[in-house]
Amino acid sequence: MIPDSELPSPLWVFGYGSLLWNPGFEVAEQRVARLDGFHRAFCMSSIHHRGTEEKPGLVLALDEAEGASCQGVALRVAPGQEPQVLVELRERELISSAYYEAVVTLRADDDAPFKALAYVVDREHVQYQGALSLEQQARIIAHAHGGRGPNTEYLFNTADHLAHIGITDPDLAWLAARLRNEA
Repeated sequence: MIPDSELPSPLWVFGYGSLLWNPGFEVAEQRVARLDGFHRAFCMSSIHHRGTEEKPGLVLALDEAEGASCQGVALRVAPGQEPQVLVELRERELISSAYYEAVVTLRADDDAPFKALAYVVDREHVQYQGALSLEQQARIIAHAHGGRGPNTEYLFNTADHLAHIGITDPDLAWLAARLRNEA
């Protein structure tokens, strides 16, 4: 975990998956933003929220890649709520240590850089699944269910929210179309 003294102020959090549609905290402001050097990918096994240890699902993570960029939403935490939001985010995002916290530089529409907290996949963690094809991802997502519900719900909510705010993610769009056709 990043020491609180090293976190950006005001506290912005980068949402690229479920934080887009279920931040779990009061958002004082939000801005579409881009993170360079990472891409959004279904590259982390989910053994708690969208799958189980016996039948893991997949969740999105920021996966580092040269030349990549990820569009998402920067969410500013309401003033005074930062300590409680950090506790809740850490309970939610660091449940199995497959993510680590990072302070990243985002760029908004005006291209002015600013710092935000992001949760990035640990490529050395046993839950990292970076080599799966889209078809393999679809097969896993189609049948997984965890403590927060079906894995397909997570996919559909994220894909729908991205489309609603005008962010194109071809891999998510393909996965959502593929699995909606099966339903």
